[in-house]
Amino acid sequence: MTDTILVVDDDLGIQKQLKWSFTDYNVVFADDRTSAIAQLRRHEPKVVTLDLGLPPDPANASEGLKTLEEIIALAPRTKVIVVTGNNDKENALKAIELGAYDFYQKPIDSDTIKLLVNRAQNLAKLEDENRILAKTRPGMGRIIGNSDAIQAVVRRAEKIANTDISTLLQGESGTGKEVFARSIHDHSPRKDKPFVAINCASIPENLLESELFGYEKGAFTGANKTTLGKIETAQGGTLFLDEIGDMPLGLQAKMLRFLQERVIERVGGRNEIPVDIRVVCATHRDLQNMVAEETFREDLYYRIGEIPIMIPPLRDRDQDIILLARTFLNQYREEFNAKAKSFSDGAINAMLAHRWPGNIRELQNKLKSAVIMAEGSLVHAEDLGLMEPAQGAEPETLNLREVREMAESRAIRRAYQTADKNMSKTAELLGVTRPTLYSLIDKYHLEDVKTGA
Repeated sequence: MTDTILVVDDDLGIQKQLKWSFTDYNVVFADDRTSAIAQLRRHEPKVVTLDLGLPPDPANASEGLKTLEEIIALAPRTKVIVVTGNNDKENALKAIELGAYDFYQKPIDSDTIKLLVNRAQNLAKLEDENRILAKTRPGMGRIIGNSDAIQAVVRRAEKIANTDISTLLQGESGTGKEVFARSIHDHSPRKDKPFVAINCASIPENLLESELFGYEKGAFTGANKTTLGKIETAQGGTLFLDEIGDMPLGLQAKMLRFLQERVIERVGGRNEIPVDIRVVCATHRDLQNMVAEETFREDLYYRIGEIPIMIPPLRDRDQDIILLARTFLNQYREEFNAKAKSFSDGAINAMLAHRWPGNIRELQNKLKSAVIMAEGSLVHAEDLGLMEPAQGAEPETLNLREVREMAESRAIRRAYQTADKNMSKTAELLGVTRPTLYSLIDKYHLEDVKTGA
């Protein structure tokens, strides 16, 4: 989406000059303090150019400085470039003290002020990214994400990390269940002890028991020495049972006894061995449905799921997709000594539009190949093996203001076509007055409706 900048100036000539200078931006205007604050609230621009000589006192800088103070108070991260008279260095410096990003003295040179605005816009974006990165490590250092969906899960994981309560991580394949398990271990009192993981789906049924519980010498053909199982090797630490839903029913009973008694017997052994470990389980399966179908023990389900945690799929994590993509891009760029440093707009839109059935694992896979295949400094949609959204399609957004604007714009266009491009009938269909309709057309820049296209 095109970045928005706000130009605050009561001189129509300068407004037109700046509009033509900033063709790469969506430019909105204000000519006094009241309209400037209204535009700031409505559009939330990252960059504002502000003429200090505003009505009702255009000959002095008092009104402009008051406007600056209000902008900084409402949106302290906004980059404000103040525009001053030729010999007004004193007020320019005062504006900097009040929080302005920079100042520019008239007469306006389009190339110079465009350079200032571009620099301010890039700095604002960089600061936003740094703030997001800082928020991704609120206590679970392995978890990358700032969306409400993932932060709710992080807070839940943080609360249980210092306990020994059994935890069941649920979610689609590739959502990062093992990463969460390791993070819980890393933030627990057991962090200096082993973290031992085993995938119950990847080991044949006849071998899984001995892998978990170990075996005594001579227990079966080929058992030439006593061997500790995964449970014993995790002593004092954390055992992560991935894909617990694939554990055979017969072995589930033995696992239940271990979880209740905290003792094990090796295969071929007779002695009970006490074990002090924390158990974290994970599955992409619906265990409640499996319990109903009697393919998973109900008593084991309640034993492993004292605190269940549902990890959201990537498609429900909005801008986390781009944050994760940039993290992987930096990682793989160093690993493969590649040129790619960032993403094209088409690549970003394609990633936001994609449904990610393979979740984070799929994103990693695509980023690794894209870093290798990209020929320049930008990764494009085709490098990712993704299609850009159709022209005019908008990536899904969770920002309520943007959702409202898109919905109202679509409704206006639909009513306009239904009314055969008659403005009076369009207003009637929408249930608004003609002045309100014209105001909405200007607000949303619906040039096709304004010109009768």
